[in-house]
Amino acid sequence: MISAAALSCNQSSSQNQSSKPNAKHIGGHCEGCEAIYESPVPFEKLTAVDTLPDFYDTGPKLVISGMVYKVDGKTPAKDVVIYVYHTDQNGLYSKKGNESGWGQRHGYIRGWAKTDKNGTYHFVTLKPVAYPGRNIPAHIHVTIKEPDKNEYWIDDYLFDDDPLLTNQERQKQEKRGGNGIIKLTPP
Repeated sequence: MISAAALSCNQSSSQNQSSKPNAKHIGGHCEGCEAIYESPVPFEKLTAVDTLPDFYDTGPKLVISGMVYKVDGKTPAKDVVIYVYHTDQNGLYSKKGNESGWGQRHGYIRGWAKTDKNGTYHFVTLKPVAYPGRNIPAHIHVTIKEPDKNEYWIDDYLFDDDPLLTNQERQKQEKRGGNGIIKLTPP
């Protein structure tokens, strides 16, 4: 099993969910971000740890552990919902056949966690594989939902040792939510 070094993302200082009157909206267009609301577990019952459905399949095991901070970069942010999804061991967003909503596009390898009082979260999964026949690094998509704010995306989690993660690709990263390039470490 390999694990990712702790990641962090700063909460935005914008106010409230966009559906509320006089609320500010965080970020711009966010295609597919509404998938965060498709959690099979109500947000109030989510825990800080989620094991994605592919974990028991064959492939390199991966634990992603992170900490979310408030905008000051020091204070842990609790109750932040994090939605992730990624490709399977063939580089595809595989389906089991019963997906609905955004699961039809994102596939079945997706998960939801909510930061604990220390701002920490953990996802247990397999390391995704890059899309077949394309020069895009393997990645994990991430959507964030802070309490009383709208959902928004941050930079994908990328893997520092990925040969497709060129210097040019590294410079394209917006560092939206912190540095999404993670170094894998043995357990």
